[in-house]
Amino acid sequence: MTKDVRMKRNRMIFLLCMSLLFALKVFSQDSIAVPPRPDARLTIWGGLREYRSARDTVEATVLLPDCFQEVACNRIEDEFNVLSPVLEKMRDLRMGASTDTLRILHIGDSHVRGRIFPNTTGEKLTEVFGPIKYIEMGVNGATNLTFTHPMRLQAIVEAQPDLLVVSFGTNESHNKRYNPNAHYRQMDELMTLIRKDLPEVPVIFTTPPGSYESFRRRNRRRTYSINPRTVMAVDIIRRYAHEHKMAVWDMYTILGGESRACKNWKEAGLMRPDHVHYMPDAYALQGELLFEAIINAYNTYVTL
Repeated sequence: MTKDVRMKRNRMIFLLCMSLLFALKVFSQDSIAVPPRPDARLTIWGGLREYRSARDTVEATVLLPDCFQEVACNRIEDEFNVLSPVLEKMRDLRMGASTDTLRILHIGDSHVRGRIFPNTTGEKLTEVFGPIKYIEMGVNGATNLTFTHPMRLQAIVEAQPDLLVVSFGTNESHNKRYNPNAHYRQMDELMTLIRKDLPEVPVIFTTPPGSYESFRRRNRRRTYSINPRTVMAVDIIRRYAHEHKMAVWDMYTILGGESRACKNWKEAGLMRPDHVHYMPDAYALQGELLFEAIINAYNTYVTL
């Protein structure tokens, strides 16, 4: 091969290599972003949302007695999302991102004092989420005013709850001189005192399950009729929760309301002879229903 031929061949190889390099640069590299004009308006899109998987949800279905009628969806009304910090802590516990104990304090009357109701809720939450300490403080015959006593307020503060569950209304409405405005003021007095030391604690109010009042006829036989003041107490509890941006679990309405709540419990054989208190199975069912309502709120939170 002559010198001229070799030179032509080398030149062709060189030109071929340069062509390949140019092609790689054109087709394999991202194009350089063109900066906007100084006067151009930028469209700002929403930020990235945290990904939440359906795997985070929890199955919880409570079966009611067959005789229960006119029941509604079992949910906690929380239009202001006051439970979000608690639900986030529960999610962290379930996913193993935290081992800190979540403290829930449940205060109330004899329905809470019997312990079956709060203990059932606490035990089931612990089964699902792990380190949850569910504390009950119940007093027989209690109203909101009962817990305005300094020693009881101190016990509430010392518990340092992440969530406070408040269950009153049965004894307020059992008074035949029941005054809705006085009930509202008593709720406000208790919550004002609690908020002095626990200003940020999320609160769930629960409504009473319903009760009967008794009277004697002329033949001296004791008879019972549904307490007509319960629905008034329920309305006050719901109103206070709404006006003060707190959550409410309206067990009374969920389980039949004015027309069916008392009848449902009675027909299922779950009320005691005094028609005010409940059988152990009833309190266990109420605890399961509160657990289910919390889980429904949790499932909604983790999938949004």
